[in-house]
Amino acid sequence: MGINKELLDILACPKCKGDIRLSKDEKWIVCDNCKLLYEIKEDIPVMLIDEAKEVVNTDEY
Repeated sequence: MGINKELLDILACPKCKGDIRLSKDEKWIVCDNCKLLYEIKEDIPVMLIDEAKEVVNTDEY
């Protein structure tokens, strides 16, 4: 089913409050500013800073 486009439009990164986007494989919410990935489990984004995955380059997501 995937993430609802309207939900993506209202979500923001919990750390910087900036824009987020959906990863290419639609398994992560990506914050390019913070270089964080928030996992999507069972179509629900887990937007917890402590559970986010830090990455060096978000371009590959």
